[in-house]
Amino acid sequence: MESGALHAPVRYSPDVEVVRPDEGKTIEGLNETFDTILKTVADDSGHAVRSVHAKAHGILEGVLRIDADLPPELAQGLFAAPFEHKVIMRMSTNAGDILPDAISLPRGLALKVLDVAGERLPDAEGTTQNFIMVNGKVFQASNTEKFLGSLKLLAKTTDRVEGLKVAASTVLRGVNKALTAVGIESATFGSLGGAPNVDPLGETYYSVTPFRYGEHIAKFSVAPVAPSLTALTGTEIDASGRPDAIRETVRSEMVGIEGTWEFRVQLCRDLERQPIEDPTVEWNEEEAPFQRVGLITVRPQDSWEPARVQAVDEGMRFSVWTGLAAHRPLGNINRARNAPYKHSAEFRERFNGCPIHEPDAGH
Repeated sequence: MESGALHAPVRYSPDVEVVRPDEGKTIEGLNETFDTILKTVADDSGHAVRSVHAKAHGILEGVLRIDADLPPELAQGLFAAPFEHKVIMRMSTNAGDILPDAISLPRGLALKVLDVAGERLPDAEGTTQNFIMVNGKVFQASNTEKFLGSLKLLAKTTDRVEGLKVAASTVLRGVNKALTAVGIESATFGSLGGAPNVDPLGETYYSVTPFRYGEHIAKFSVAPVAPSLTALTGTEIDASGRPDAIRETVRSEMVGIEGTWEFRVQLCRDLERQPIEDPTVEWNEEEAPFQRVGLITVRPQDSWEPARVQAVDEGMRFSVWTGLAAHRPLGNINRARNAPYKHSAEFRERFNGCPIHEPDAGH
């Protein structure tokens, strides 16, 4: 390939996925492990929470404007034509129990795009398109078996031994900083509590796993572009003695700033260099650049407004399998996210006696 020239985007076909023979059994194991996390937290607190990304730091409402005049390979699915959609953004932290913010874990961003027309994925209720992202470029497990292994580790720490977890997080954070300094980024350490305690408003988020992108295949990213947000990138929040420090920080910041984020798409251009089934492999951005397809704008607002928190945190679920057939989740990790996430929502619904539903334009 000549320098500077990009391969044409790979065309989607069902045979880009390779289903392993024992995948069903592994998914059963994931369901059981999620159950352990859910039950432990519900029994400890009397309230059922999400099995992962349980703690929210801010819930924002805004708009996603799809860019006009996109080239054909980018004008696909949700992004096929310029349109303005209402969006709900939920910023969260990994782990299934509601931990004090001094325990630093990777940040998550769940995005629900409302009023999306088109053919839906099987069993995808409503008319929304969901995107789930984290502030890292790769997943910590190369396949479902390894994911199950790390989830079992997480399940073992989901209980009341908070002091131990605080100590472990501090140690892991030190180890992670040392590894990063010598050029090794340890996703596993990060996922178990060694990530820096950064301000979620300044972070860039990645889907990590690939999705169908109409006629093509892509990973997604949401990146802050407003100077008021990029000024916060990498800012660490001191959470000592403040269990909800991140939530308080986001709330005080969002009252005074208009946030804008670019929605970006990374088209797969080589199935060997940008694999579908192994999300630990980073897709090199020189070979497969991220390209802007829309802009999210969030006006100054109360990011912890009680009625919205209740509506979103208790009354909605976010799943990569809620959306358009044109954005079908691809690869074994995505296939494994279908049943357990649904299972988790049903458990919360039963335990809390609060129905979970997809919102419409007026919620």
